[in-house]
Amino acid sequence: MSQNVRRHSFEIRAAGRRLRAERLSPAGALSGPTLVFLHEGLGSIGQWRRFPAELCALTGLPGLLYERWGFGHSEGLDRPRPDDYLEREARESLPQVLAACAIADPPILFGHSDGASIALLFAAAYPQGARAVISESAHVFIEEVCLSGIGVARDAYEQGELRKGLERYHGANTETLFRGWCDTWLRPSRRHWNVEAELPRIVCPTLIVQGEDDEYATRAQVDAIAAGVSGPTRILWLPDCAHVPHHQAREKMLDSSAQFIEQLSF
Repeated sequence: MSQNVRRHSFEIRAAGRRLRAERLSPAGALSGPTLVFLHEGLGSIGQWRRFPAELCALTGLPGLLYERWGFGHSEGLDRPRPDDYLEREARESLPQVLAACAIADPPILFGHSDGASIALLFAAAYPQGARAVISESAHVFIEEVCLSGIGVARDAYEQGELRKGLERYHGANTETLFRGWCDTWLRPSRRHWNVEAELPRIVCPTLIVQGEDDEYATRAQVDAIAAGVSGPTRILWLPDCAHVPHHQAREKMLDSSAQFIEQLSF
């Protein structure tokens, strides 16, 4: 299915940084919104694997992927991330990415983990700016299980296994990428980070997805998002699935995401 999708890699400048991006153009693309994929806190274009192309092929909609500052083949970090880095990505960087890629109509945002939090924060900051949000494994406040999961990831990185895996996608950015994620989430000043107050400004349809065995979050994240968002919501709670549903429950994610998108009017 993804073989029918043409991929085009290019670079843009947004928020003063050089970023790598990729367009997905399915054969016989429909007239409709662009699917914009926002990767996780240790993610990149390559780590999505074939999922975005398959969803674009299934829906007939064009797609856009990009690597945020410090990730993959984008410009590397040169300073610690601020406590409000997710809010800045949503309010400052993402609008500039969309403008640089000539995406004028409100896109459908598909975010995973940090990317899902960014998608929600963008939809809150720009209520008419998103046609819909697919929020996969988002965080809107910090839980102990999240900090414990990051501690486990830190140990795996320092032992070398996780580092080697990340180097395949992030190359020279790997060390600053990992520290910019791990150290920021574990920073004492960020302990009480909470963006639930932003959620009522989200008026677009939102699909809220989480794996039952998510090692970084509990069901409380899903419930908070569903209770906070003003627009229509749908919950997809996945058994036998952890933090990465688009890989660990790929067929279910493809089917559910496509059905959600098909019910939108555009």
